Amino acid sequence: MDVIIQKVDYQDGHHADHLIGLLAAYALDPMGGGEPLPEQVKQNLVSELARLPYAVSFLAYHGDRPVGLLNAFEGFSTFKAKPLLNIHDLAVLQESRGMGVGEALLNHVENYARERGFCKLTLEVLAGNQIAKNLYKKSGFQGYQLHDSAGSAEFWQKSLA
Repeated sequence: MDVIIQKVDYQDGHHADHLIGLLAAYALDPMGGGEPLPEQVKQNLVSELARLPYAVSFLAYHGDRPVGLLNAFEGFSTFKAKPLLNIHDLAVLQESRGMGVGEALLNHVENYARERGFCKLTLEVLAGNQIAKNLYKKSGFQGYQLHDSAGSAEFWQKSLA
């Protein structure tokens, strides 16, 4: 599949619609939580992203049809004293999976990060999402640990709202 990747312009109405449509489809998937994206999120997400200078999003297109989305946020590695980029969402429409869309998005964001001097890419993946884990491994990602005796890093959360 020929895939074109575009950086999202949060002020562009088409980009905004495509971002929300893809994220809404992802939210309905079991790996995205299996619940509809709340209307409040649909109404406010793009404008909130636009306010964040450390947010970046990319859309994957097959022809003029949006088929994939990647949202990422800049962070900082204290151990490297350099910025890092955390991939928060990677979503590909169900009917476009297995056609290289996710790989194209990951390659694009890696190039974007390298060009800007980021020291690494990070992401979270559900333990049961073997398809995504296979893609991430193929793209050079691996589990995170500092020392064998400390074990692997775990992603935890505490909801505040």
